[in-house]
Amino acid sequence: MSSTEHEPDIATLGRRQFCALVVASLAAPGVAWADEPGGHVVGYVSVGSEFRLYRVNERSLALTKDSAVTLPATIQYAWPHPSLRLMYVAYSNRAGTSPGDVHGVAVLRVDERTGRLQSADGSLRLNNRPISITVDRSGKHLLVAYNDPAQLDVFPIDANGAPGVAISQTASIDAGIYAHQVRVAPSDRTVVLVTRGNDATGNRHEDPGAIKAFSFNDGQLSAEQSVSPGSGFGFGPRHVDFHPRGPWMYVSMERENQLQVFGLNDGKLTQVPLFIKTTLDDPSNVRPGQVAGPIHVSRDGRFVYLANRSDGTVDFDGKKVYVGGENSVAVFRIDQQTGEPTLIQTIATQSYHCRTFTIHPDGKSLITASIAPMLVREGDEIKKVSAALTEFRIADDGTLTFVRKYDIETPSGPMFWVGLIALDSGWSTNAA
Repeated sequence: MSSTEHEPDIATLGRRQFCALVVASLAAPGVAWADEPGGHVVGYVSVGSEFRLYRVNERSLALTKDSAVTLPATIQYAWPHPSLRLMYVAYSNRAGTSPGDVHGVAVLRVDERTGRLQSADGSLRLNNRPISITVDRSGKHLLVAYNDPAQLDVFPIDANGAPGVAISQTASIDAGIYAHQVRVAPSDRTVVLVTRGNDATGNRHEDPGAIKAFSFNDGQLSAEQSVSPGSGFGFGPRHVDFHPRGPWMYVSMERENQLQVFGLNDGKLTQVPLFIKTTLDDPSNVRPGQVAGPIHVSRDGRFVYLANRSDGTVDFDGKKVYVGGENSVAVFRIDQQTGEPTLIQTIATQSYHCRTFTIHPDGKSLITASIAPMLVREGDEIKKVSAALTEFRIADDGTLTFVRKYDIETPSGPMFWVGLIALDSGWSTNAA
């Protein structure tokens, strides 16, 4: 490191079998825990199948790798239990046109003092890629979204945090095309499934996107509502987040490079967006491979952060080099009366294709993670820019200031997920 999808056949993975797959790395020397109010905060980063723990210096924000566990396949997504010190981590070896044959959700116990991870009972084997997972606020249900074919499952969680067999749903579920995220609204009574659709290609028509909202009661999904302006064509949502107090849901529109805002009242979404905003600094010059990424509303509800990501390439000297575009974090101020977001800043991540980012529990810093290295042309030369973790400080006005960048080698697979966790104060995360 340098600074510069079908109905799954579910079976539990035995603890002894799973433990044999989990390999802890040697602890690296690092800084002491900072004595700051608000509890110890640690970072988790996925690199391929490796789930890494980083210590966080609260004053300097310096990251130091502590340890890691290795899961059976590439990590897709992670979510903490709201009260038990457990992490649920989805993994899959699906890639490109290969469906893969190793898919599941690992249950990892978190040491409350160090943040180090050990396998716990209840890990699941699935038969398709779990692209997104979440846990309801009661901690009683694990929800799993599969992208292709799109599907949504709900698993009960027992008192020890172990998921059981998927709950048979009494209502039929239309999971749309290419589900990309599942979230539970702050009320804990509404589940939102984000289905992106697909762009048209040379031999395939566009697949429409939609946002699905369900009533949620004791693990049952019902009263499905589908929001798809324009019948879903030209509507490509990726991720959502919720205002902590107001009746607003903020949507990252992947295929449109937009932030859209929908009303959410009593579990019902408005059929059309209340506001539509570009996420780009220069929306008149959109390059190939330019899309919107993850989104987070600040805990105080004053700001929205959304990642712009770009990884399009062109041929140069026999190699694929970056075509140009915006890799940045867009910062929006939220009007607390109307929910309207106003773009106040875009700031470069100094890396390529930020698929995930996280906000510190104290709201004063943010870390982005890019998935892989990129070849970049500089005149007649080509240089490799590594995947990276990029740290920013968050000012009182919500704007970001660059702190440092950590180059991350990714030979074992992409860097898909990052999260900052408060171990002994609030046990919470803000990650995508």
